[in-house]
Amino acid sequence: MFPYQNSQLDTEQRIADLLARMTLEEKAGQLLQLPAHNPEYFEQLEEMHIGSYLHCTDQQMHQLQQRAANTRLGIPLIFGIDAIHGHCLENDTTVFPTQLATSCSWDAQLHRDMAEATAKEVRACGHHWTFSPVLCVARDARWGRVSETYGEDPWLIGELAAATIEGYQGEQIGGAESILACAKHYVGYGDTLGGRDSYEGDTSKRKLLSTFLPPFEKAVKQANCASLMTGYHSMDGVPATNNSWLLRDVAKDDWGLEGFIVTDWENVTSLHTKQGVAESRKHASYLALAAGNDMMMSSPHFYQDCVELVNEGQLDIALVDDAVARILRMKFKLGLFDEQRFADVSKKAQVIGNDAHWDLSLQASRKSMVLLKNDGILPLESERLQRVLLVGPNCDDVVAQLGDWSFGSMQAGAADDSFHREDTTTVLDAFKLAAERYGFELDYLKGADCVDAEFNEISEAVELAKQADLVVACVGDTLRLNGEFHDRAMLDLTGQQQALLEAVQQTGTPLVVNYIASKPLTIPWIKEHANALLCAFNPGCKGGQAIVETLFGEINPSGKLTISFPHHVGQLPVYYNKFQGWHAQNSQYLDGQERYIDLPMEPLFAFGEGLQYTAYRYQDMQLSASELRTGEVLTVSVEVSNTGERDGEEIVQLYFNDIYSSVTTPIQNLCAYQNVSLKAGESKRVSLSLAVDELYVITPELEKRVENGDFEVMVGGSSKPDSLLCKRFTVVG
Repeated sequence: MFPYQNSQLDTEQRIADLLARMTLEEKAGQLLQLPAHNPEYFEQLEEMHIGSYLHCTDQQMHQLQQRAANTRLGIPLIFGIDAIHGHCLENDTTVFPTQLATSCSWDAQLHRDMAEATAKEVRACGHHWTFSPVLCVARDARWGRVSETYGEDPWLIGELAAATIEGYQGEQIGGAESILACAKHYVGYGDTLGGRDSYEGDTSKRKLLSTFLPPFEKAVKQANCASLMTGYHSMDGVPATNNSWLLRDVAKDDWGLEGFIVTDWENVTSLHTKQGVAESRKHASYLALAAGNDMMMSSPHFYQDCVELVNEGQLDIALVDDAVARILRMKFKLGLFDEQRFADVSKKAQVIGNDAHWDLSLQASRKSMVLLKNDGILPLESERLQRVLLVGPNCDDVVAQLGDWSFGSMQAGAADDSFHREDTTTVLDAFKLAAERYGFELDYLKGADCVDAEFNEISEAVELAKQADLVVACVGDTLRLNGEFHDRAMLDLTGQQQALLEAVQQTGTPLVVNYIASKPLTIPWIKEHANALLCAFNPGCKGGQAIVETLFGEINPSGKLTISFPHHVGQLPVYYNKFQGWHAQNSQYLDGQERYIDLPMEPLFAFGEGLQYTAYRYQDMQLSASELRTGEVLTVSVEVSNTGERDGEEIVQLYFNDIYSSVTTPIQNLCAYQNVSLKAGESKRVSLSLAVDELYVITPELEKRVENGDFEVMVGGSSKPDSLLCKRFTVVG
C-alpha cells in the first residue's frame, strides 16, 4: 500500500504522496472533464487519464469507475450532474420548484432541506457533484436564465445559497449522502448587456465587489463551497475564464477557496473560437490554466495542450500541481479513494423520489406561492361555485410547471413531458380533485398556446365563461421561451394568451389568474383587470396541488417576490435597490415624480411584495442605539400584529440606506429578514440585527470601508417605501 492509499493519513499527506507519483500526462488528465453524450470520450479514459465525467448514467458510471480503479494509480473519477432543483435529469427522482420559485419562500432552512434531499438522491445514483446553486443576480428579465436564480438581491442570494450549499455538502465534505456544491456562474453573468446570455458585460471591478461578488464570498467563506464555475461571458473586455484577478486574487487568495474552479461548457475553446483573446486552442489552454481554472469542462484538446505547454517550458508545472491538488483534495474528502468509490445502487430505489422527499417538494411549492392581487374573491368559497372554467396553456403543461433543467441530460431545452409525468400534479389534475371534493362542475379548455400563435379556442372559451361562476386562467411561458439559448426581446404574454384573457374577462365572469412562468413578464393588464393574481413561477411537480390549495384557502400564502416585475420591457432594469440622481426626479414637467415621460419608475410588482388572507400592522420601531462604531451590532425591533382573522407567516424585512457617502449607493439594501408566525389577532416584538461592518462601501481604490455618518434603517413587509417604518442612526469613530 502506498501512503496515498492509507485512509488513516492526513489528506494533505496523501495528496503530496500521490502528486509525487503522477506523470505529467496523469496530471493533465485530472484537469479534464468530458461529457457522456459522446461515447468516444469513454474510450479515452485510460489514454488521456481522464479525471471527471458529467451527465453519465448509472451503468456508465460504474463501468468507468471500475476502469479507473484498474489504472496504474487507481485515481477515482468524480462525476458531475446538473441537479439544479432536485435530481431532475433522471426520471422518478424528486423535483422541487425552481430556484426563483423557492426563493420566494425566503426560507433558508427549506433550501437546506431541499439540498440535503437532493444530495441523497444524487449520491444514490452514483454522482458526486452538482453544478448548483446559481448565484447570478437577475437584473434583466429578458435574460433566458432568470428562473435559475434566487432573484435580484445579492444579500438574499448569499443567504439562500449558503443554506443550499450546507445542505448539499453537510457539516463537513464527505460521507455517503453528501455531494460537492458548485457556485455559479462566477461572476456577473446575469449582468450582460441587453439580457443576452454569454455576452459582454460592462461590469467594473468596483461593481463586482459591491454587488456581484458578495454572494460568492459568502458561499466560500461561510458555507465552504467546494467549487466555483466560471461564466461564459466577458466583463470590461476580459472573459471570466481568463480573469486571474477573479480566479486567483479574489477566490483563492483573498477568500481562501479550498476546492477548485471548473470552467463552464467549452469555455477554454471559446477563448479562441468565440471571444478571440487566444490565437489558438493551445494558447486558450494556457490562458485558462494560468488564470486559475483547475478543471476544464468539455475542451478535450486541453489534455495534449497542457502536456506540450509544460514540456516546452511555457507553463509552470507548479500551476498544474496546484490545480491537480485541489481536485484530488475533494476526491479524498468524498472518500472516493476509500470506501465511497462505488455507489451502493441497491439503495437507489428506496432513496430517489421517496415519500419524505415528495412531502418536502409539496411544502416548497406551498411556501413559494405569492399572492399579488386579491379584490376579495380569494379564498374561493366552494359553496358559491356551481361551475368553474379552467382555461389557459399552463393548466396541464408539465414542462411549463417544472421549468428548466427537469427533462433529461444534455441541456433541459430537450424537454420531454413524459419525464416526471406520473409524479406531477398539474393545475388541471388538482382542480378535478377539488371539483369532486367541493361538488362543482369543472370545464377545461386550453384556449391558447404559449408558443403556437395560431392555436385559438377563444370563442369556445367565451361561451364556457358565460356559463361559469368563475374563470381560472393559467398563463405564462414554457420551456421553449426561457432557459439557456432563449433570451427574449419582448416580455408580453405570447401566442393568444392576452386575447384569451381579455375575451373571458369581458363576459363579466370573475377572473382569477394563475401565473406559471420562468420570469417576470409584462402583465399590467392582469393587475388592472383580473380579480386576483397568484404567482407560482415554476412550482415543481406538486405545484398544481399547492396552487389549488391556495385558491381555496386550505393554505394561507406567505411567499414574497424576490424579483420585481416591470410594467414594460422598456422600463428595465427595474430592481428595487436602485440609485438616486435621475434627472427626471426634480423636473417641473413631471411634478417632481421620478419616472419616464411615458412609464412610471416604480415596478409593477416590487421586490418583497406579497399578499395574504390576513393583514399585518407594523408599529413601535426601536433601535438599540443611535450611535455605533465598527465591530458593533445594531438591533432593530418592531411590533408586528396580525390584524386579520387567519393565522399567517409574515416575512419581516430590514433595509438600510447610507444617506451620505464618498460614492453613490443604492437607496436601500436588504440586510436582514425573519419569518414570523402569528395567529389571528396576535402581536409579537420582532428583533433583527445589523452588523455595522456590513455597512461598507467599495471605494474607487477598491477598498472595503465603513464610513462615518448618518444611516437609515427601514423595516416592513416589502421594499415599497410606503410599507416601511424608518429611523436614523449614526456611525462614528
